Formats: sequence, C-alpha cells, structure tokens
Amino acid sequence: MTTPTSTTTSALDIRDVTLELGDGDARIRALDNVSLTVLPGEFVAIVGPSGSGKSSLLAVAGALTKADSGTVHVHGTDLGRIRSNAAARFRLHTIGFVFQSGNLIPALTAGDQLRLAGRLAGNSSVDPAPLLDAVGMKHRLKHRPGQLSGGERQRVGIARALVNSPSLLLVDEPTAALDRARSHEVVQLLAVQARRANVAVVMVTHDHDVLGHCDRVLEMVDGTLSP
Repeated sequence: MTTPTSTTTSALDIRDVTLELGDGDARIRALDNVSLTVLPGEFVAIVGPSGSGKSSLLAVAGALTKADSGTVHVHGTDLGRIRSNAAARFRLHTIGFVFQSGNLIPALTAGDQLRLAGRLAGNSSVDPAPLLDAVGMKHRLKHRPGQLSGGERQRVGIARALVNSPSLLLVDEPTAALDRARSHEVVQLLAVQARRANVAVVMVTHDHDVLGHCDRVLEMVDGTLSP
C-alpha cells in the first residue's frame, strides 16, 4: 500500500478497493483491499504475473469498472458516484489511455487520430502538430498506422492520449510488441510527458528492463498491491 495523501492533491487515489469477478464457483477476488495514490507528474509502474489483477486495477482507475467496495477518486472526483451514462464523457476529459501497439484507427492519419479524440470531447479545433512534435512524430502527421513502425504507432498513441489534457494516463503493456531499444524510447517518452504535462501515469507492464524510467515500481500478486 502506498503512502496516503489528500484526494484534492492526488491525480489518483484508490482506498481499500475490492473487486470480484465471475459467477458461482468461478468467482474470484481480482482486487483485494487495494490502495494506491499517484501524484500529478508521477510515473508509477505495476508489475506482476498474468491474472494477478493488474488489468482489473486499470479498469477501476479508468472508470471502466466500479469497485465492489472502497473508493476511487480521479482528480478529486469520486468514481463511485458517477452514473454510467456520464462515465464515458468523464474518461474523455480526465483520463487518457495508451494501449498495446497504439490501438490506432487504420484509416486515419496520425493527425486525424488526434483530431478525432478532440472532437469526441467537444473540441473541434485541435491542432495535432504540437503534440505530435512533442513525441517526435510531427514528420508523420499525414501517415496512417500501416505506414508506421511499432514504436511510431505507440508515440502517436501517447500523443492521442494527451490531446484532451487528462489528469491521469493509464498505460497497458506499451512495450509488448516492441524490441528492447524501442521499448526504452517509448517508456522514456512517457516519463518525459508525465513531468512536462504534470499528468500522473500508471503503467502495467511485464517488461522489467524499462522500470528504471519510473518513479515507483509496485508489485501485484493475487489481487494485492505492495512496494
């Protein structure tokens, strides 16, 4: 369990959260009394074996799943009090997601990926060039995902996740499809952007080689989280 801090100063504050999944005899406790606090600009990595609860933790932090008990605050907002029809809009404005291989839309250029993310949040005047420049991808502004390498797709995915100025960035196995050199580039970029944009980053990863770029590393085993 991390050192607690005020929900008004933290980007993410999870307190004593439990979550059970499945039915009947197959029901499991995916999260078991988990607490985690992440400050603005802080980069936290979570490691652990498959099935340990890492993805469930991201789902709860990202307002995709409601916890059975405990509290989850993102930028001071209690996610347990958000109605399901308002959760999508909250995510668009407050939480950014970075997925494996970027998870880009094949038909859209790098610039249009960012413009679409902005329009979905009600901002139709997004200029993608500055953000793509920040991640070293301005020269790929008009390229589609099929014309980009794995590392380049991840860079565009990071820029897209930041387009609506989120308070929290949730990152799911960003190096799974990358070689060692590209893995370090992408995770270092996440660390730089966390500090530059003062956004909290929580990254789930199996890649222990990149953990040196993170401020803290926590381990999840059987639904519990520890330093």
